[in-house]
Amino acid sequence: MSEFVLGISAYYHDAAACLVGKGKIWAAAQEERFTRKKFDESFPEQAIRYCLSEAGITLSEVKAVVFYDKPLLKFERLLETYYQNAPAGFSSFQASMPIWLKDKLFLKTTLQKAFKEMDPEAAPPLYFSEHHLSHAASTFYASAFEEAAVLTIDGVGEWATAGIYHGRGTQLKSVVEMKFPDSVGLLYTSFTYFLGFRVNSGEYKLMGLAPYGRPEQAQKLTKKLEKELVILYDDGSLTLHQPYFQYATGLRMIHEKKWEQLWGFPVRSSSEPLNQNHADLALAIQLFTEEVVLRMAKTAKKLTGSKNLCLAGGVALNCVATGKLENCGIFEKIYTQPASGDAGGALGAALAFSHLYLNHPRLKNNGYDALQGSYLGPSFSEKEIENALLQSSFQFNYIADLDQLVDHTASQLAEGKIVGWFQGRMEWGPRALGNRSILADPRSSKMQSILNLKTKHREDFRPFAPAIPLEYKAAYFENASPSPYMTTTTLLRAEHRLPVAEHFAQADINTKLQTPKSNLPAITHSDFSARVQTVTPDTNERFWKLLQAFGKKTGTPVLVNTSFNVNEEPIVATPADALRCFKSTEIDMLVLGNFVVSKP
Repeated sequence: MSEFVLGISAYYHDAAACLVGKGKIWAAAQEERFTRKKFDESFPEQAIRYCLSEAGITLSEVKAVVFYDKPLLKFERLLETYYQNAPAGFSSFQASMPIWLKDKLFLKTTLQKAFKEMDPEAAPPLYFSEHHLSHAASTFYASAFEEAAVLTIDGVGEWATAGIYHGRGTQLKSVVEMKFPDSVGLLYTSFTYFLGFRVNSGEYKLMGLAPYGRPEQAQKLTKKLEKELVILYDDGSLTLHQPYFQYATGLRMIHEKKWEQLWGFPVRSSSEPLNQNHADLALAIQLFTEEVVLRMAKTAKKLTGSKNLCLAGGVALNCVATGKLENCGIFEKIYTQPASGDAGGALGAALAFSHLYLNHPRLKNNGYDALQGSYLGPSFSEKEIENALLQSSFQFNYIADLDQLVDHTASQLAEGKIVGWFQGRMEWGPRALGNRSILADPRSSKMQSILNLKTKHREDFRPFAPAIPLEYKAAYFENASPSPYMTTTTLLRAEHRLPVAEHFAQADINTKLQTPKSNLPAITHSDFSARVQTVTPDTNERFWKLLQAFGKKTGTPVLVNTSFNVNEEPIVATPADALRCFKSTEIDMLVLGNFVVSKP
């Protein structure tokens, strides 16, 4: 009897597939990486085909397919919300119902048809997991904890917007939930919308903008927020003042005129320059969100008594909030699943079914987790890479010896070159973890601007993450804990900072951007924080060796590590993707496996 379980997420955003079985995660990938359509929500056919190929099985050999949420419960929530708020929301009702009646309400039939088209001989049993259970399972069962509190926070699933679970062994039980329309995720997304960023994807930009806000002004705005928009309770639950919002019944997130009157300036268009008002408001909602997360964590501790915490859901990707949570000492150990958004629901759906329904034992882990460094995507042979190079117009060299390869790459980085680094299996999750990365020297005062404007083609305020061997983290950063997935931020140690004006925190956005803040300026944010990735030879020997080689040449074993893509494009998946990105940007050198490509 097959032990393989296929989890999928689709039809909202971030469609993905994941295959688990025989005690491990075989593969996981988002559909966008194959279709090259950012946030692709379609049926994840290519991701599914990849996952099956990684295990060497066909669809007919899968014991079950598990979808990451329950469409009928979500439909119930929509109908009940429209009914309670009628006649408000009729235009939204008119817009959404045809889609639901045509596709989403009969999702089981839609999925079965899609699988039949993939393989006419296969008819795997189809099951549905609850949305927040999928989130909870994705982090608890992937962690190395035998017992833990689990906190899931996002916009909304079927009804739940946040949940506390208690995991023990293969069991995972719901303790308490917060329900729609009250949601810290939807509140944060409302500010994302008001400040001109894209809903369901621009939240990380809002988080990156927040440190440019002025604390005193932001605290005043936070008080105004709590007075007008939301009531926050001691346990972390909240009530949103619905007249300010339209996400429940309208076609937009907020009532724009009310928000403009409240904050004193209009909704920002995406093309409009950012000013200090935008940064102050970004900091206000960030501070509020951090307080919500802390209160929810304290409640989880109180209700479960656990010393461990697992996090998932879109809000769990707010690495500043999770960094504050890690530093406050409520829990001894905290684990955040790196694909915590809806894509991660595919992983959680498969794991929930495996453990709760099939009673399979827990996954093998390396002492930290079972994700194998999150390298769960496709890899490519030397022959496949060479064929892609031969079809391109680039000249290339082959360096067989790994030590020579990393030494040459480290020399180029030390000279200020920007390097595209394409190695091994693609990462699972939204962040570069050393296999599909753009790398650069963090000591350069100009590198952040060069990478943002000329390479990534994105806003100049956006920070970059440092990668560092785990054994050196304590020498550079205040928190020495492992952080292999960049899921938390920590402060740069004082000895690496440069002196700034006494009231620097209150400086405006332009002053903060232009002021040198450390001897690693390319990875130091305006509040001296960094979203650190720690690297070990156990999970990524090549990347670890490169960091060591760069350290020997420069005295600094730290590199800028940002995802190998340009703004609004998915991270590269194939050698051909990498070559296209290399050609269209100011990346100076590309390392594809052991092949080195340079521009004339």
